[in-house]
Amino acid sequence: MGIKDKIYFVSDVHLGSSVFNDSREREKRLVRWMDSIREEAKALYLLGDIFDFWFEYKAVAPQGFTRFLGKLAELSDSGVEIHYFIGNHDIWIYDYLPEEIGLTLHKSPFVTKLADKTFYLAHGDGLGDYSRSFQLIRGIFHNQFCQILFRAIHPDLGVKIGNTWAKHSRLKEQKYPKPFLGEEKEDLIIYSKSYIQTHPEIDYLIFGHRHILLDKMLNSKSRIMIIGDWLQLFTYAVFDGKELTLNHFEE
Repeated sequence: MGIKDKIYFVSDVHLGSSVFNDSREREKRLVRWMDSIREEAKALYLLGDIFDFWFEYKAVAPQGFTRFLGKLAELSDSGVEIHYFIGNHDIWIYDYLPEEIGLTLHKSPFVTKLADKTFYLAHGDGLGDYSRSFQLIRGIFHNQFCQILFRAIHPDLGVKIGNTWAKHSRLKEQKYPKPFLGEEKEDLIIYSKSYIQTHPEIDYLIFGHRHILLDKMLNSKSRIMIIGDWLQLFTYAVFDGKELTLNHFEE
């Protein structure tokens, strides 16, 4: 196995979350992990909700995250491909990170060939969840006109509103946690089973969003993986060209 031939996947770090008072330490831990993979990483896929809230104005970006963004730029400058998938907390990434860091931004699920395997990659929000309330909220958040209206708010107030919403969302998830619901009730499993019926070439479907660990064969070929989070699990996936594994970052 040659150098710089591994593909890494990480999701749901929620940097800046005020519900967890160790956001700075989580950022430092993430940076140490990024340091640990830099010699072998060919590409890094950030599968959404890396920030607990992110909204870019035309000339203003959120404060903080200096260590993470600096390390991301360092990896990119060293030749590591960086792919960023928006989640449901960091929908509003526009031009700043792609231009400043050189990353590729994905606003929808992405199918790609890595080595001789076909991957379906996405954050996971909205896939298989067709409830009217969720689709309504998601539609508002993704609506360009609504984004223009929000951008008209002064950044100090806009970021405060966004952080308050993110905090409320996190507290709700803590109060009403959703452990693994079972194969017949997990939206991402239901969605994946349906998707591979018409796309049998898919080898791996990798998601974040659910903050759980799941590694399951859907049939003799296709495999779904939900890669946990960096709030409590500190997990990531890695593909070495032959095998895909789910790992915990041990220091």
